[in-house]
Amino acid sequence: MDLQKIEKGVIESCKQVSEFMRRESAAFDLSRIEQKDGGFNNLVSYVDKESEKLLVSALHKLLPSAGFVTEEGTVEQSKNQEFSWIIDPLDGTTNFLHGLPLYAISIALAQNNQPILGVVYNVVPDECFHAIKGGKAYLNNREIHVSRIAHLRESLLATGFPYYHLDKSEVYLDIIKEFLAKSHGIRRLGSAAIDLAYVACGRLEGFFEYNLNAWDVAAGAFIVQQAGGKVTDFKEGSNHIFGGELCASNTAIHNEMLGIIKPQWGY
Repeated sequence: MDLQKIEKGVIESCKQVSEFMRRESAAFDLSRIEQKDGGFNNLVSYVDKESEKLLVSALHKLLPSAGFVTEEGTVEQSKNQEFSWIIDPLDGTTNFLHGLPLYAISIALAQNNQPILGVVYNVVPDECFHAIKGGKAYLNNREIHVSRIAHLRESLLATGFPYYHLDKSEVYLDIIKEFLAKSHGIRRLGSAAIDLAYVACGRLEGFFEYNLNAWDVAAGAFIVQQAGGKVTDFKEGSNHIFGGELCASNTAIHNEMLGIIKPQWGY
């Protein structure tokens, strides 16, 4: 398998779909959204669905034997094949719907559920973060590396909120309070894929979130690892893609981050 050739094809597909997104964002209005199961803040638009269809078509041509794990379910889901594409066609849907320029395409190719290729395409600034197994991580073909900041007290972090698990909100806020007191601050960008890409290139030192899906994090987490970072679940295990919880860092501050998260989370 020529991963470099496949990677180039994935990036080209992202560029084409990003052009579609830009065109649609200029004319989009909030009357054209739908609510998914889970409530009024779990939103989807025709842009998500059409983008997924375009990506599925292009990726199937690149690797016909691979299955698909996708957010919008426009294609039959087949996680258990040897090779599978894990896709979020528009990570940051709510940002897109409200005109906030922070949303991305996230695509991972997994072999036996372990990523071997990752692309996060940050649409508005036209930034393509990408990596393949055995290689380095890149931003628009320039090699990137995680931050060399050594301590949490000098770090900038990001997180997201567990909207669909409000029973966890008090614990989550306690974690955030402790991080706020011990770091340069916390950002909430609204796209886990972008958060992870920013850890990979050193704009952030760490990111943590609960209630994530594989399509939110598979590509970005892989890119962080290829850029020299560390990614685990909250127990410091390896179930961060399908387990719903993730802590990513520049490696240097990982133990400090988990030292705050684990006791609050009951681990």
